[in-house]
Order: sequence, then C-alpha cells, then structure tokens
Amino acid sequence: MQTLGGWRSQLSLLGTTRLPVFSMDGDYIIGGVFSIHHYIHTVKHNYTTMPEPLRCTGSIDTRELRFSRAMIFAIEEINNSTKLLPGIRLGYQIHDSCASVPMAVQVAFQLSNGLDPVFYTGDNCSQSDTVMAIIGESGSTPSISMSRIIGPFNIPQVSHFATCACLSNKQEYPSFFRTIPSDQFQADALAKLVKHFGWTWIGAVRSDSEYGNNGMASFLDAAHKEGICVEYSESFYRTDPRSKIQRVADVIRRSTATVVVAFAASGDLMILFEELTQKPSPPRQWIGSEAWVTDPNMLRFTLCTGAIGFGIQQSVIPGLRDFLLDLSPTEKVVLVLVFFFLDCQKSEALCVKKSPYTNKQKFRITNMVYKAVYAIAHAIYNAVCQKTNSTIHLNIQIYELVNWQKSKSGSIELVTVGLYDASLPVGQEFHINKNLTWVEDSTQVPSSVCSDSCPPGTRKVLQKGKPLCCYDCIPCPEGEISNATDSPDCFPCPKEFWPNAERNICFPKPVEFLSYNEVLGIILAAFSVGGACLAIITAAVFFNHRTSPIVRANNSELSFLLLFSLTLCFLCALTFIGTPSEWSCMLRHTAFGITFVLCISCVLGKTIVVLMAFKATLPGSNVMKWFGPPQQRMTVVSFTFIQVLICTIWLVLSPPFPMKNLTIYKERIILECALGSAVGFWAVLGYIGLLAVFCFVLAVLARKLPDNFNEAKLITFSMLIFCAVWITFIPAYVSSPGKFTVAVEIFAILASSFGLILCIFAPKCFIILFKPEKNTKKHLMNKNQY
Repeated sequence: MQTLGGWRSQLSLLGTTRLPVFSMDGDYIIGGVFSIHHYIHTVKHNYTTMPEPLRCTGSIDTRELRFSRAMIFAIEEINNSTKLLPGIRLGYQIHDSCASVPMAVQVAFQLSNGLDPVFYTGDNCSQSDTVMAIIGESGSTPSISMSRIIGPFNIPQVSHFATCACLSNKQEYPSFFRTIPSDQFQADALAKLVKHFGWTWIGAVRSDSEYGNNGMASFLDAAHKEGICVEYSESFYRTDPRSKIQRVADVIRRSTATVVVAFAASGDLMILFEELTQKPSPPRQWIGSEAWVTDPNMLRFTLCTGAIGFGIQQSVIPGLRDFLLDLSPTEKVVLVLVFFFLDCQKSEALCVKKSPYTNKQKFRITNMVYKAVYAIAHAIYNAVCQKTNSTIHLNIQIYELVNWQKSKSGSIELVTVGLYDASLPVGQEFHINKNLTWVEDSTQVPSSVCSDSCPPGTRKVLQKGKPLCCYDCIPCPEGEISNATDSPDCFPCPKEFWPNAERNICFPKPVEFLSYNEVLGIILAAFSVGGACLAIITAAVFFNHRTSPIVRANNSELSFLLLFSLTLCFLCALTFIGTPSEWSCMLRHTAFGITFVLCISCVLGKTIVVLMAFKATLPGSNVMKWFGPPQQRMTVVSFTFIQVLICTIWLVLSPPFPMKNLTIYKERIILECALGSAVGFWAVLGYIGLLAVFCFVLAVLARKLPDNFNEAKLITFSMLIFCAVWITFIPAYVSSPGKFTVAVEIFAILASSFGLILCIFAPKCFIILFKPEKNTKKHLMNKNQY
C-alpha cells in the first residue's frame, strides 16, 4: 500500500530530460526555441530496446545562434534596468529544435513540464519551474506543433520568424503571437513586385511545409489577381530523397520562365541551390521570401546574383554587437570551430568579428527576437504590477526591398535598394532609391513572359490548353483597330473613318470625287471646253457665210440654234466636275436634260423641214406654209418646254442632292450627287431617248430623198451615234463605281455632242472653207452630186 500510495503521490518522467543550450534562473522563466542546427540525427527503431535520445546534427546556423544570443541580451538588459520590471529577475531556457518537428515537440513538452523529473500530485504542487512564455520557433511548421501542445496550458508563444498566415487563426492557435507580419502581407507584396517589373510568366518553388505551402498558396492567389501565370509550382523539403531534389532542379532547368519565386526556408533552399550548382541551369532571376533572401548564409550561392526580395526593416540595437563579441573562452572555441569550415584562416578574435554571426550593425529578424522579449516583459509587468490583461498586437506593412549585388571584392552582399509600403495607393507602393543588379550582373530588367506583348493593331487570342499569359497576336480584321498593347479585342472605326496600315489609329476616310485637280478631270474639262469652242467656231463660220447657198439651203436659223444648244451641251459637262453641292447637283442634271432636248428638238426640226421640203416640190403641195419658220420655232419650244416641265417637277418633289457614299468603297468616301427621285432622272433620260428615236426614224425615212440639200443622211449618222452612245451609257453608268460614274456620264455627253457636231456640220464647213467651188446654187441643184 505504501508503494501504491507513493506511486499515487508522485509521478516520474520517462525518458531523458533534455538540457537547454543556454539557461539562467530567475523569478520568471522565458523559454526560447531556435533552429541552431539544421538537421536531426535519424534514428532507426528496432522496437526491442529503448530508443536513443533525439540529437541534432549538421552545421550550426549562425543566424539562429545570433537569435538565441539576442534573446539573452534583451533579458539581461531588462534585468539590469529599473524601469520595466523593478525587483523582478527574468530567467531563460533556450533549446535547439534542430529545425525539426519531433525535437520541437519534445522541447515544448519539456518547457511546459519543467526540468524536474518528478511531478507531485498530492496537496503540494509540483516544484517544476515551468516557463511563463516561449519565444520561437523560427519556422512555421515547428511553431504550429508547439502551439498545439502549449496552447491548452495557456502558455503564450511569441514567434519572431514564423510567418505562416495560418497561425493568425485564433480559434486554432489562441496563445500564439508574433512580432513579424503574416506571410499574407509578404505574398501580396511579392505578387505586386512581380507585376511591377512586368513579369507575367514565372516558376514557383516552395518548402513542403506549412510555411512554404501556405505562403505559396497566398502568393499564387495574389499573382492570379495580378494577371501573372505560373509555368510550374514545385515543393520539396530538406529531408527528401536526392532524386526528388534533382527532379525539381531539372524542372527549373527545362522551364521557359526566367523568373523563379521561391517561398522556402533557407535550410531547404540551400539543398536545391547545391543541386543547381552541380549542373547549372540557364540564367534565372530569383525572387525570394524573407526566410532566405536576407539570410547571410545563403549569399555564398553565386547563381542567385541579382536576387531580389523583401526583408523586415533593419534596426539598430545598441550594445548588441559588443555583446555578441563578448564571449567566454569556451564559446569562442566553439565559434572558431564552427567558422573554420568557412575558410577563416585568421586570428581567433578576427575570425569571430568577420563571421556572419557578428558582421552586422543593423538587424532584421534579430530585432524581432529583441521585440518578442520586450513584449513578454511588458505582459509580465501588466499582469504582475498592474493586474491588467494585455494582448500583443503587431501590424507591420512596410518591407525593405533587398537585392543581392556583387561587391568590388567579388563577394555577394545584401543591399537595401528601396521600400514597399502597402498603405500607399495602388501603383505607388514601391520606392526604389538605388540601382538594382539583375541576373548575371545585368543592369537591364530581364524579361519573363510566355508570349510577347501584342502591339497595337493586333488582338490577343489564347493558345488552346495553355494559361492566360500564353497567346497569339492576330492582326485586326479589315476596318477595325486596337490602340492599346495586349488588347483582347479590336473595335470598328466610326462610319467616316478607316484604319491606317498598322490598324492602330482611325483616320478620316479620304473623300473622292471627280476633281479639276486630277488627270481625268482635266482631260474631260479640256474636251468640254474644246467642244464648246468648236461649236462657237462653227457658228462663226456659218455666220460669216450666212448668205452662201449651203448655209441658206440647210435652214440657217435651226442650224444656229442647234450650234447654240451644242455649245450648252459641251459646257454642261463642266457642272459634273468638282465638289458636289446642292446647286451643282440640281444644275448638272437639269441643264443636261434641257440642253440635250433643245439640241434634239433642233435636229428633229431640221429633219421635219427636209421631209416637208421634199413634199413641197410635189405638184399642188403647199405644206411648207404649215411648217415655216414660226412653226419650226414653236416645235423646238414645245418639245423643250416638256423637258423643262419634267425637270421642274423633279426639282420640286425630290431634287438631286450631294451625299457621301460609304458603301461602294470601305476605305474611302465617294462624294456624289444622289438622284433624289430615280423616276425623275429616268424620265429626263427617257424623254431625250424618245425624241432621239423619233428623230432617227424620220431621218431614216428621209435619207434617200433627192436633192443635194437633203441633210437626212447626215442626221441619220448623227442620231445613230447618239443612240449608240446612250444605249451603252446605261449599263456603264450602273456598273461604274464612284467618280467613274460621273466620268461615264460626261463621256456620254461629250461623245454624243461631238457626234452631232461632226456629222451634221463638219461636211458643210469643209465645203465652205476648203471647197468653195461647190458652195454654189448650181452645184446644190445638181442632183446626185452632194
């Protein structure tokens, strides 16, 4: 019973108690957990003997060692001050987690239970010296494991470097706090950084841990919102088989993306860089998260020259560097052994001073450790001295932009080149105040796109089965433009505009009409004026020889009226040339219709006179008294009046008007005269054609009449030419495009006018001027000799 009672009154821990790396007694103990070593010794269990204790192996991480020493410095600073915790002495127990979850879990249990191997369960409480709070761990995955263990005991955990956004969930991790911002801020900043430099096609690698997986997930989500595409996303861990590390390295080597974003712990990425060093990949621009890009131990990898990333703002901690150098003889020996492998051949003191352990005047994450100690000290002060609750709050949104640059000595150094302030407006978050060095020491920003930008004048068409950033550039279709780079669509130009050759600007369409400034207009105008001059010259010849038999025998009054109407016909062609206007459109068609009817009426009158004159020679005929000069004039006026009436009705009801024809040609505007009423236009032409046919029929009937004064044959030829011209005009007029429609109409006017003047008047003028011996009454009365 005594044994049983004794068993009930006290419990003993099984296993070996793990001693801290650094420790000091105090009124309140603060725990510390840092990844001073990179690896844990792999243990093979045979399940027949007690497993050997966990132990660390591998090289020492000098930065983590500095973290632990900074914690000691802050505690000693508080203990030596009378301002914050007067009369209270803080102690510490600092453990090495070997950057592994099993060791972190064991340390968490031990810090929760204390170092006493016996628990008392009776009336007296256990005398174990449990910690008030724990600082650490550096990694997110060990921090998660520790928080799940110490959370139920309400032991606060303040991490200086665990940035996983998942740890912000207070329902799962109610006692977890941190002095460094969540990875959600960094992930958003990294996405904006990639977008800032115009990279849309990237590779992504990450630690296969809560830190890497959650951080990369946040980054990929932010990158997607910024329009960034990811060619590959690979995960790995430092304990993975070498074959997997090689596979990730091969993916990087084979990729087309020149920019690689790494969201990884430095211990993991170190393994990948060592593999890439064995067989170098094509140049890659590395973008790093805080966990590795500011780690001085990573600067030995020259393949990452030009790497950029974000770092916590540097701060000066007065006295810390001297404290780091103030080592005991034993500690100095340990550090010298550690740095011996860094090829430090100088004196012991100089070696320590030049090491990554102490070569900084300003600190980033070390300052987060310093802040964590003070945050816990303030919480103790509030709890003990003021009896109030306190909560640790931190919202850091400003990062330093750091760049790996090669120094004059050839070594790589970390240079702060600017700031990122998330509180500023979109597009203004970055303030870069120094020149950046890019991959291969280049001063030019590298390009990393799946497809080059589509220039204005083209549109993007996505490549089937590939991400949004992979596309082809297709020229805009006819009549459409795009005036921006990477335009997803082309849009049509306004009605009166047309794209330039590059199809990136809409220009006003050129306006086309038959102008006096072009060759065709000049030629037609010259023939028009020439024809009018010919008619005037002919009239002058007839007037000078008006008493001659040939002029008197051919009805000189109608001849002069015909020459006058022909002059008007030639001149009316000029109204068709030049810019169409309301007046010119109405004038050109009506003038053409009326002058041609006047012309045909004169020819018709001359034809009737020939017929009547032949009948007047018959015995007992007195028809000429019914078709003398007054009747001839009345006939011409009557026929012309009908055309004037048709034109008047046309102009009143629906006159011709200028219009911009946009349908014939897509790329230019035809300025032309619309008919207004097509019925009116074809009525005018139809009336001219009717008179011409009537005249032609009468001329054919009179062509074989005797006497040399008979003009019927000449009129027949002229009407034959006139009808042929206008019959061919109709299909040519309908089918000719644009200004050539007007040219065809002018050609028909001139051709028919020249046909009339040449057929009717050329033979007479030839006789008058060159054969005066035939210009006699005797010759005219001589039958069959004309």
